[in-house]
Amino acid sequence: MMADRTRALAAALLMSLAPAAVLAQAPAEPAPTETRPPAKTLPEKALPEKALAETAETLPMLNSLGNVPGWRRYKTRFVTDQGRVVDSGNGRISHSESQGYGMLLAVAAGDRDTFQRIWGWTRANLMVRDDALLAWRWEPDKRPAVADMNNATDGDILVAWALAEAGDGWSDESYRLASRRIAVDIARRTVLFRSEGPPLLLPAMNGFSAEDRPDGPVINLSYWVFPAFPRLAAVAPEFDWDRLSAAGRDLLLRARFGEARLPTEWISMRGGQPQPASGFPPEFSYNAVRLPLYLAMAGVGERRYYEPLLALWADADQAGLPIIDTASGAVAGRMNEPGYAAIPALVACAVDGTPLPADLQEPAASENYYPATLHLLALTAANMRYRPCLGR
Repeated sequence: MMADRTRALAAALLMSLAPAAVLAQAPAEPAPTETRPPAKTLPEKALPEKALAETAETLPMLNSLGNVPGWRRYKTRFVTDQGRVVDSGNGRISHSESQGYGMLLAVAAGDRDTFQRIWGWTRANLMVRDDALLAWRWEPDKRPAVADMNNATDGDILVAWALAEAGDGWSDESYRLASRRIAVDIARRTVLFRSEGPPLLLPAMNGFSAEDRPDGPVINLSYWVFPAFPRLAAVAPEFDWDRLSAAGRDLLLRARFGEARLPTEWISMRGGQPQPASGFPPEFSYNAVRLPLYLAMAGVGERRYYEPLLALWADADQAGLPIIDTASGAVAGRMNEPGYAAIPALVACAVDGTPLPADLQEPAASENYYPATLHLLALTAANMRYRPCLGR
């Protein structure tokens, strides 16, 4: 489960051959200026992408989930008094991803006290680099607790997104400024804004570029947090976040491997043609399952983005969502906690208007951190964009 995701990232980071220089070529930063309101109708299905992007407006996240029992259980089980968000399925470590998810859910729940607690711990314990990015992993039984100073770009994006939501929702300029600082360094240090070809988002500063790996640059499509990009564009408008988002959507259509036509977790972009990256299992697994969640959260309803997943999930299996070996087409394992099933349900809602099953409208009390997080994010998306699927 989460251990698989962490091992994959750790393995990639260890492959780093040299420190990465600044990767993005972008304008100098100007003076600082800084993942549910009324019911939304279901998105149109046959719109061209340009029209779809215009109709899928950015919606405020504040109070979209509400202080529901699922959130109260979540913060009791996974958020310490100090504000550390605990990954219960992965040795009780914390990482920039868990902190970012916790901050987003606190905004969605309208829980400013918990948001501030999580942000305070994050700032004190993970913002220990020379830039505004976060160290990716904090281990409670190690000293120092941060042994690897590399970042994880998805965690940085989640934290910056949460701060932008909080800044707007609670009219707090300090949150907006913190979001801007992180967003600027994400763009400068982890985005390859190329003069020829679409931009690429690197999973971290070190370990994934063409200088670091023979098959580099290597990407992970689940690090494209699509609903975050409009918020980052608002706080750091000098970077072309729309182009980065469009590049990710295009890659989703191109990185379809094997008979199942699914993306692998780690993808080589050497030569511009996506291929499964060397040194990693060629699997659709715990990372990639977030892709349809992020698309639906961003209001993307076009069936073509979800087609292989709709086929994969057409016949529900009580054993859990399948992990697919894209090389052989075989089922390599199962994501067997119930929270994962909220993602296929959200996809069916976003694409076809299918109501969410009643048993998925409240997270199970026994779920680990990761499926519980994805479950609450799916419910947040449903409340923001797809309320008819909740019977509202």
